[in-house]
Amino acid sequence: MTGPLPLAPHPHVCLLRLSALGDVTHVLPLIHTLRGGIPQVRISWVIGVAEHRLLTGLPGVDFIVYDKKSGVAGMRELRRSIQAPFDALLQMQVAARANLLSAFVPARRRIGYDRARSKDLHGLFVRERIPARPGVHALDAIGSFCEPLGLKQTHVRWEMPVPQEAFDWAAAQWPDDGHRTLLISPCSSHVRRNWRSERYAAVADHAVARGWRVVLCGGRSDLERKAGDAITAAMRSAPLDLIGKDTLKQLPALLARGDLLMTPDSGPMHIANAMGTKVLGLHAASNPLRSGPYSDLRYCVDRYDTAARRFLHRPAADLAWGTKIEFDDVMDLVTVEDAIAAFERYVADTA
Repeated sequence: MTGPLPLAPHPHVCLLRLSALGDVTHVLPLIHTLRGGIPQVRISWVIGVAEHRLLTGLPGVDFIVYDKKSGVAGMRELRRSIQAPFDALLQMQVAARANLLSAFVPARRRIGYDRARSKDLHGLFVRERIPARPGVHALDAIGSFCEPLGLKQTHVRWEMPVPQEAFDWAAAQWPDDGHRTLLISPCSSHVRRNWRSERYAAVADHAVARGWRVVLCGGRSDLERKAGDAITAAMRSAPLDLIGKDTLKQLPALLARGDLLMTPDSGPMHIANAMGTKVLGLHAASNPLRSGPYSDLRYCVDRYDTAARRFLHRPAADLAWGTKIEFDDVMDLVTVEDAIAAFERYVADTA
């Protein structure tokens, strides 16, 4: 393994993080750190299609969009589009496809995860590694990719690129009538992280009884549509249903408009956090200390240790950091009473 090479006076750094929507928001603070610490840096980012739609317009970043459906042919095309080697590649995704894709990105320095967090032959595609630092949030792990470049991420800010027309659209969805708004984004892409619709409905009814407005949001998948319909059917009063009605550019503005978002571990959780909205996160399948809303965990329900003891027969403290507990019915450990108590914590703190 060769030693690190010095950066050029005007370095060109490539970030590789394809997905997912929540994870790419964790990269934004790193970009601010790089630009602040290396004023002449050029940044390119190899990113997935949907994630690019979310972040298009981000200042100071040239996106290289890779469509996962294009396979190796798309990787070859990506290689042909790169005119010269990058001064450094920050390989921030350890999945097999991302590792293989990184081999098509020429770079003088190839920086990846430490051995403990590597998988799918990640170590074969990098020459340098970030410090081994167990027990940190995913955002802080990504932030440490600046350290081999001589920087330290000491300040976290996101500044998502949201156009004014997206805020205008969000403002038109309900009136400013003094009612506080509980947003519910009921689905994660990992179905075993999802909560039962009747439980969402029970918490929503509690919020309505407290004078709140309830708004459902989500994408256009059949899963999200069915979840929204089931929540509405189980509620005593009708929520405002915006599932499938926003775009990825409008979603951050919509999440910013709410007072509180209730959701499992999902992309909207992290987008809402980046926009400054508090999150009532529902955690049993994943550890909120690693993947919960970065800025504030006070309103999360944490049944991760209970899940570890129930399904893996060990306390959470004995598990490898980042272990997922995605079993059938694991989310049933999160009760309606848990979520209502978290909601009431928020109400008390913001009275």
